[in-house]
Amino acid sequence: MMITTKGRNALKVMIDLAQHEGEGYVSLADIAERQKESLKYLETSAAQLSSAGLVLSARGKSGGYKLAKPASEYRVSDILLTGEGSLAPVSCLISGCENSGTCMTLPLFKELDEVIMNFLNSKTLKDLI
Repeated sequence: MMITTKGRNALKVMIDLAQHEGEGYVSLADIAERQKESLKYLETSAAQLSSAGLVLSARGKSGGYKLAKPASEYRVSDILLTGEGSLAPVSCLISGCENSGTCMTLPLFKELDEVIMNFLNSKTLKDLI
């Protein structure tokens, strides 16, 4: 499993918003500058986070994004899943496989997936700031 730019950017946006929690809406341009990331890439991540209900958005001069709830209530797994779609170490855990009944590696990858998810579920956004 490799976490892509989508997942990393979703996490960066959320960490930045958590660091500026209580300041109202934060512009994506400010986040992009602080995180040294492309505004275009962060726009995609912010749209996904907004659609998932993880952030609130407002348009206009004083618009931007802010967390929908306190940083302590966000699990890192939920943020990464919003950006990635899946964190499974192998594709057959997502879509199944015709060999799943006899696959000798499947139990290993199921256990690895469980370890990964348990770890990411144990971390909150607040832990990262």
